[in-house]
Amino acid sequence: MENERPGASTTSSNAFSFISKSWREVRDSADADLQLMKNRANSFKNLASSFDRELDNFFNSASTFSVSSIKSSPSPSGTEIDFVKKFQPKFSEFRRVYSAPEISKRVLEKWGPRARIRLDLSAIRNAIVSEVDEERDRNGIIEFDRGKRGREFWGEGEREWEPIRTLKTRLREFERKRELSVEDIFGGFKSSDFVEKVKSSLKAICKEPQDSKEVPPLDVPELLACLVRQSGPFLDHLGVRRDICDKIVEGLCSKRKEQLLLRSLSAGESTLLENDNINDELDLRLASVLQSTGHHYEGGFWTDFAKYDQSEKKRHVAIVTTASLPWMTGTAVNPLFRAAYLSKTAQQNVTLLVPWLCKSDQELVYPNNVTFSSPEEQENYIRNWLEERVGFKAGFKISFYPGKFSKERRSIIPTGDTSQFVPSKDADIAILEEPEHLNWYHHGKRWTDKFNHVVGVVHTNYLEYIKREKNGALQAFLVKHINNIVTRAYCHKVLRLSAATQDLPKSVVCNVHGVNPKFLKIGEKVAAERELGQQAFSKGAYFLGKMVWAKGYRELIDLLAKHKNDLNGLKLDVFGHGEDAHEVQSAAKRLDLNLNFQRGRDHADDSLHGYKVFINPSVSDVLCTATAEALAMGKFVICADHPSNEFFTSFPNCLTYKTSEDFVAKVKEALENEPQPLTPEQRYNLSWEAATQRFIEYSELDRVLNNKDDDAKSGRTNRKIVKKSVSMPSLNNVVDGGLAFAHYCFTGNEFLRLCTGAIPGTRDYDKQHCKDLHLPPPQVENPIYGW
Repeated sequence: MENERPGASTTSSNAFSFISKSWREVRDSADADLQLMKNRANSFKNLASSFDRELDNFFNSASTFSVSSIKSSPSPSGTEIDFVKKFQPKFSEFRRVYSAPEISKRVLEKWGPRARIRLDLSAIRNAIVSEVDEERDRNGIIEFDRGKRGREFWGEGEREWEPIRTLKTRLREFERKRELSVEDIFGGFKSSDFVEKVKSSLKAICKEPQDSKEVPPLDVPELLACLVRQSGPFLDHLGVRRDICDKIVEGLCSKRKEQLLLRSLSAGESTLLENDNINDELDLRLASVLQSTGHHYEGGFWTDFAKYDQSEKKRHVAIVTTASLPWMTGTAVNPLFRAAYLSKTAQQNVTLLVPWLCKSDQELVYPNNVTFSSPEEQENYIRNWLEERVGFKAGFKISFYPGKFSKERRSIIPTGDTSQFVPSKDADIAILEEPEHLNWYHHGKRWTDKFNHVVGVVHTNYLEYIKREKNGALQAFLVKHINNIVTRAYCHKVLRLSAATQDLPKSVVCNVHGVNPKFLKIGEKVAAERELGQQAFSKGAYFLGKMVWAKGYRELIDLLAKHKNDLNGLKLDVFGHGEDAHEVQSAAKRLDLNLNFQRGRDHADDSLHGYKVFINPSVSDVLCTATAEALAMGKFVICADHPSNEFFTSFPNCLTYKTSEDFVAKVKEALENEPQPLTPEQRYNLSWEAATQRFIEYSELDRVLNNKDDDAKSGRTNRKIVKKSVSMPSLNNVVDGGLAFAHYCFTGNEFLRLCTGAIPGTRDYDKQHCKDLHLPPPQVENPIYGW
């Protein structure tokens, strides 16, 4: 036992040392906490002192204002004092609330001394060190009295917290000073510049316009004149001529003609009308009345007022077409060149919207088994093909919308709402290539609602194709009226490439297509060879076109069969492929015609440069691109005397015929003579530069794009312009909107769509389109009944 006592003593000493060290750490931590609490209390005390100084400054400034007020204006107006009283705080209530004893008591209860923390270590001591008696009195009960340290700041008992006591004292002093009148304290504000500025600002905000003159309402003659003018289309249907309506309007407004602008324009402003037009005066009169009432027209039942902001520095043009390369058709090639040359000027941003076909449809449409696995791959193909021909890098954007190929119609039908693939921020100007085709089954937003200006370009004479089908007359009758409805409802302006197309509403005839620059270079090369005395043309006649009956093959076979003996020495090479290739070749073989059929190729192919005569008997084309290309290469062109060829008749190398006998004479004339070289003016008229200028002019795109420039040139930028009234939509707009709404309801019914020949399931794009174009499911776009 004696040998064990030294080890026990050592163990007890170590344990006690460990406990003492732990206790010192606890005490140090408690001291740190107290110091932190004290620092926070001091910061709050400093904040209270700062608040006290601000009150002193306020009292001093109030005394200064009081003295200056008494000296300057001993009797301030009651209105100004009332104005200032609104900003006076209720100091008595503030003092009564925050000086109550309950406030101090609550604060002291929260921040007062805490209960003592007692740590009883006697049990541990007795268990470990029983023989260390001298440490028992010193370490038996260890106390930490945090309240003792807290009393240095908080004080004993219920003594008030110093910031609270200071605040209450200052409030009592302020209450004594407040016994002065409000006029004495705030009277000095009367002459203050700050108060004057505040008062003037409030008056500017709240005052009503006093300089505006009262505009008298429309009287009975003016209302009748508006009614007659709005009813012009209806009266026209009843047989009342437009000039009679204009005379009625002028008669109703003649008595007030001298007073209209005086009442509609403010005094001293110059007249905006440059001609004596009663309709413009009536428009300004309506605008002035509406402006005086504060009315702002934002669209009617049929229209949508959320359009592109025309204040943007650069305009946006979206070109939407119905075909895309590598399908070598007019609606694929010509819109591509239009986009390139419109973007070349850099005055507007251009987007070309082309259809995207699934892999199964690509195999049916694109030649030479060319297919694309992604839109990006097809876009690269399109850009490379274009840059090889125009010689510059086109800076327009290419986007895709979902489409499906119709075998019966031999065309691509859009699926879903095509307009949604143009962002609203870019929905400024739309060019619809083949507007009737794009909108036959269009079920979506109205183009004229989403875009500020919509131009339709008619490429195809669909009525001529439909008449050749079974029950063609009835189908042509229905399609004619459907075309009228959709072009009227969805376009502001329609351009027809030739008079061979259907006469559509809002349309004008103009050739807005040019030829590939490559063909003009070939023509220049041929002219240079002829100047050097070389033989430019070593071959005879040829025909090139898609091998379908409607593309002129029926007329060609009939003419050659009828005059086979007269044209015995003619050997005609035919280039093309298509759905009717077998039937065409069989018919030529059966009639024993001297035709050499070859596979279709690009018209700019080197193998076609040596031909001298291009024969095109087609009367179904609107404007044959191959004819323009042959003229650009310096060849003879033999074509029918038809509205589709009217543009080409001004060229000396274009030989037109009216009868089959005349056809024979023109063929012999062309084979026996040499074509004339094109002049620079003729080459320019065939170019895309000239075609783009014609397009901008006839589509009124120059007026839309340059409206700001026109205003600046006319000197109207610094004058107040009263815009013409659009609050009452014209009867034409109401009718167009009703037609668009009826068409929307019709195309929303799948049964009606199928009855009119639509492809099943084309109201919305399918899952494959969603996958290829990374589109959300159609249910997301149209969650309610698919509408």
